[in-house]
Amino acid sequence: MTISIAHLGPPGTNAETAALAYIKWLSQSGIECSLCSYSTIAQAIEASATGQATLAVVPVENSIEGSVTVTLDMLWRLDGLQIKHGLVLPIAHALVSYAESLSEITKVYSHPQALAQCQKWLENFIPSAFLIPTNSTTEALEYLKDPSAAAISSVRAAELYKLPVFNKLINDYVDNFTRFWVIGQGNLPFKMPDCSFTYSHTSLAFSVPKNVPGTLVKPLQIFASRGINLTRIESRPKKRVLGEYVFFMDLECNIKDELVQSAIEELATYTENLKIFGSYTIATIS
Repeated sequence: MTISIAHLGPPGTNAETAALAYIKWLSQSGIECSLCSYSTIAQAIEASATGQATLAVVPVENSIEGSVTVTLDMLWRLDGLQIKHGLVLPIAHALVSYAESLSEITKVYSHPQALAQCQKWLENFIPSAFLIPTNSTTEALEYLKDPSAAAISSVRAAELYKLPVFNKLINDYVDNFTRFWVIGQGNLPFKMPDCSFTYSHTSLAFSVPKNVPGTLVKPLQIFASRGINLTRIESRPKKRVLGEYVFFMDLECNIKDELVQSAIEELATYTENLKIFGSYTIATIS
């Protein structure tokens, strides 16, 4: 069996690194995989929703900069997508450039998340450089023909394209991690190896009928009263009227538990729309 996995490209991105780690685990079950590179996160998710790819590996949250909102918005907008697994990847950003000194660098290219995760370093060492966003950290490397330009990417990407690394670690925080979701439609056409994956999470999102006092308290009490631990909650605009939101939640539980199922049933009575993205296990990539 061969499956296709979509990810943010070009080759060398952290999303590809996460996808390659996932493929390594899949190989334990004899699953063959091919990678499909897309120029945006939205395109990678769309590919898994339309069947162009079996799965997509996409970032959802960074320990420094928080949620990747495009991933949340796409999961709410598209129907049928389920979270299959979670992956946590340590992130190390490098400054890549042909410049011989920092004083020569006037422009720094990278994905907005990477620029934000290196903000203090950039302010301290290249305060006058223009920061220019790109679709991915690897795409940023395309601009290095200009000797006054630099890019923030992984060391792996720089080595892949044979580009000089000016500084190997410019993260503002050493403990920098990004959580990825493996998403796809329906049931997986294979059994995932049991090793390396730990504890169970359930992710869901909902909107409420009216923005009135106590609207959010009641859904939260449903889980608190049952002793179900809420590990994350975030609001995103509904994109209809100012002040209307969609609420995303991560719960430390399994949707198959009877206690959780009763909580979901009660939650549905307080919501306008409710989407259950599924229960899944999480692995940390070393």
